[in-house]
Amino acid sequence: MRGRSLDIINAYEKTGSLRAAAALCGTTHKTVKRVLERRTAGQRPGLRRAPAPGLADPFADLIFARVKATDGRITAKRLLPVLRAAGYTGSARTLRRAVAVQKATWKRVRRVYRPWTPEPGGHLLIDYGTVTKGPNRGLKLFTAVLPWSRWRFVRFTRDETLDTTLRLLAECFEAAGGVPAEVLADRMGCLKGGVVANVVVPTAQYVRFAAHYRFRPDFCEARDPESKGAVEALVRLAKSDLVVPAEDFGGDLAVANDAARVWCAEVNARVHAEIQAVPDQRLAEEVRVLRALPSLRPAMGHGVSRKVDKLATVRIGSARYSVPHTLVGAQVEVATVEDRIEVWHEQTLVASHRLVPPGGTSILDEHYDRPARKPQRAVRPRTRAEQAFLALGADAEAFLRAAAAAGTTRLPSHLAGIVALEAAHGRDTLTAALRRATRFRRFTAEDVRAILAAGPAAPTPQPPGAALDGVLPVVPTRGLDAYHTDRLRADRLREVA
Repeated sequence: MRGRSLDIINAYEKTGSLRAAAALCGTTHKTVKRVLERRTAGQRPGLRRAPAPGLADPFADLIFARVKATDGRITAKRLLPVLRAAGYTGSARTLRRAVAVQKATWKRVRRVYRPWTPEPGGHLLIDYGTVTKGPNRGLKLFTAVLPWSRWRFVRFTRDETLDTTLRLLAECFEAAGGVPAEVLADRMGCLKGGVVANVVVPTAQYVRFAAHYRFRPDFCEARDPESKGAVEALVRLAKSDLVVPAEDFGGDLAVANDAARVWCAEVNARVHAEIQAVPDQRLAEEVRVLRALPSLRPAMGHGVSRKVDKLATVRIGSARYSVPHTLVGAQVEVATVEDRIEVWHEQTLVASHRLVPPGGTSILDEHYDRPARKPQRAVRPRTRAEQAFLALGADAEAFLRAAAAAGTTRLPSHLAGIVALEAAHGRDTLTAALRRATRFRRFTAEDVRAILAAGPAAPTPQPPGAALDGVLPVVPTRGLDAYHTDRLRADRLREVA
């Protein structure tokens, strides 16, 4: 802009005309006039006049003070009544622009950043992320990173419970080959026992776990992702590079974690953009200063406590799972391990089930003293005819149930008629006839009487596909020549003649 103003001044000095100078410079005579007026006023060419003060400018200090006091969370709508009382006469839109300017200023000065230089073996950063899109939506990501070597660890899980977190943390230590001095976590509800004066009190189980592995638990500032940027970056990378290109895991955590292991091996074997080194190679150096792993994992609790009900089941996640019937009334511990439910009693695994959706049931026959049977209503005879009929035995009961299921009409009278046949044919013969009637679904007294009348002459039922007994009747046959068209026509002519 400054060079253009000089061109306009030179053109005017040569021509002495506003319009001629404008024609030479490709502008208007009004622009030439403004440039000359600025030169006469002593302003440097190319500099514009200072903008007129806005209606909110006199209140800039007040706006900045309110923004600072609320850590940038106050809105222009809340500030408008205060500024009106202070004499502000502008519009709400103008105030919104002024508040946005002061908030941007506050963000630049609210915190002075100083780069953190991690030390080998000093820290491990852990965090959780949730898959919110795609076919694997709902799965959770446990992420951990050693900030010095940038070695990364990612696993899928279904929950963020304390048992799951400690189990994955132990797996991370074993995969890294050592334990860092500190584990920096977000203020996870599963690890946090309470907060006193902004100081996080970890749960007792987490403290015992940390003492077993000899690291110091630490927690980030509340609602401050900038204090754990390295692990936040890992969560974003895992979502974009591992979850998005992946196909549907089908809800199988074993398949998902196999994919996570392959992905971790790939990213840890290539050059990291920040440190310009391979994380696996840096880890080989960092392992020398990591603390040694204990010989055994700590004895951790197994989930939540549940009482076994009279059905020999426990409920968790709005679903029901069976346990051995000998534990009815006992207290057990139920834990979710990947895609399974494990039930523990006195440090012994007593049951393991695949996860079922809420409202579902997982029952194993070996947990009961007998296999499952189809529920059946008890037969309770009331009349004398019913009592006499059911006294014939199991065949009579089967006949009664089948006849009722078939919707047989006037069934009580048929039962009385069948009982009357015992005097003439005997109990054994009658029960055999009832068994045959049930098989062929004949449920009237006349049908049973006909079966008794046939006696031994009745054909024996054959299994499907068996050859029929006896000789088939012989029928007359004729060859295909009998159906020839010319011969048929000649026979018809012969009959007419």
